[in-house]
Amino acid sequence: MAGSTAGVESIRRSFEGMGRTGRAISGLGTVAVVAALLAFLVAPRFTAFPLVAFGVVVVYGWAADQAATAKFLTFLMTVSTILILGLITLYLVAKSIPAFKLMGPDILFRTEEPMWSASSENPVYSLVPAVWGTLMTTFIATLIAAPLGVAGALFISELAPGWAREILKPSVETLAGIPSVVYGLIGYTLLNDYLMNELALPTYGSLFAVGSVIGLMALPTVVSVAEDAISSVPSPMKSGSLALGATDWQTVKSVTLPASMSGISAAVLLGIGRAIGETMAATIIIGHAMELPDPIYDVFGNTETLTGLIASQYGNASSMQMSALFAAGVVLFVTVLVLSVVSQVIERRMEQKLGGNE
Repeated sequence: MAGSTAGVESIRRSFEGMGRTGRAISGLGTVAVVAALLAFLVAPRFTAFPLVAFGVVVVYGWAADQAATAKFLTFLMTVSTILILGLITLYLVAKSIPAFKLMGPDILFRTEEPMWSASSENPVYSLVPAVWGTLMTTFIATLIAAPLGVAGALFISELAPGWAREILKPSVETLAGIPSVVYGLIGYTLLNDYLMNELALPTYGSLFAVGSVIGLMALPTVVSVAEDAISSVPSPMKSGSLALGATDWQTVKSVTLPASMSGISAAVLLGIGRAIGETMAATIIIGHAMELPDPIYDVFGNTETLTGLIASQYGNASSMQMSALFAAGVVLFVTVLVLSVVSQVIERRMEQKLGGNE
C-alpha cells in the first residue's frame, strides 16, 4: 500500500514539474488516446481521427517541449502495456467460459474416450491429452536444453580460447534467430524419417521427436542468457580463488557457478517457457491425435500439445469448439504465468542467499 501511494505521489510530482506546455500536451494526448479507444470499441471507422489528433499533439509537443513530451510518451506506453495485457487476459477468459461451463472439471480431468469431439449432438472437449503432450515435450526439451545449454555457456565464457569465443557466441545468437518453422520442417523431414526407418516406430510425430526439436530450439536461448550471467561474475572473485591455489575447474565449480546461479536458473526457465509456448515446430511435427499414449509414459507415442491443438483447429472451429481452444489458451497462459512467478522467486532467493541475507 505504501509503495502504491509512493508511486502515485511520484507520478503527481512528475507532472507538476512540467511547464504549462507540457501539461497541455499530456492532457490533449490523453484525451486523444481515450477517444481513440472509445471509437475503436463503439465506432471503429472513426478511430483514425483521434489517432491523427494524437500524432499532431505529439509532433507539436516534440518541437515545443521535448522533455515533457518524452516523459508523457514513456508514461503512456507503460500504462498502455498494462492495459493491453489486462484486456487480453479478460478477453481470453471471457471466450473460454462457455467451454468451462459445458465440461466443468472434465475439461481438465476427463480421460475416457472420446476426449475431443466437436459433434453438435454430444460435444466433448477434454484438454488432458494436450496438457500431457505439452508436459512431456517440455520435459524432453528441458533434458536437452538445460544441461547442454549450461555446459555450452560455461565453455564459451570460461574455457574457450579468445578466438573460439568470438566465433561461437555470435553463432549461437544467430541460431536463436532461426524461425521455428524451419526447425519444424527439418524435424519433420529428417528426425521423423530417421525414427520411422531406423527405430521402426509405427507413426510419425512422436513426443520424442517434438521434444527433441524444441529442445534444440531452446538451446541457443539458454546458452546466450546463461553465458551473459556467467560473464557478469566479478573477476576479483575468480582471481581470489585462483590466488588461493584452486584450479580453473575448481574455481568454475565453487565460485563462478554459485555466483551466477540466479542468472543460469533464469536462462533455463526462459528456455522452458519457449518450449511450452512453441507452436509452429510442434504443429508441423506432431501427429495431432487427441488421445493419451498407450502406455501413458511412451515418449514414442502420438498425442497433441496445447499450442498444436490451437494452431491446427482454429481455422474450422465452431463456436463451442473455439471456446474450448480459448480454454486451452487459458491453461497455457496460467502455466507460463506460474513459471514466470517461480522464476522470479528463485532469482530473488538466490540473490538473497548469495548476498548474505539468509
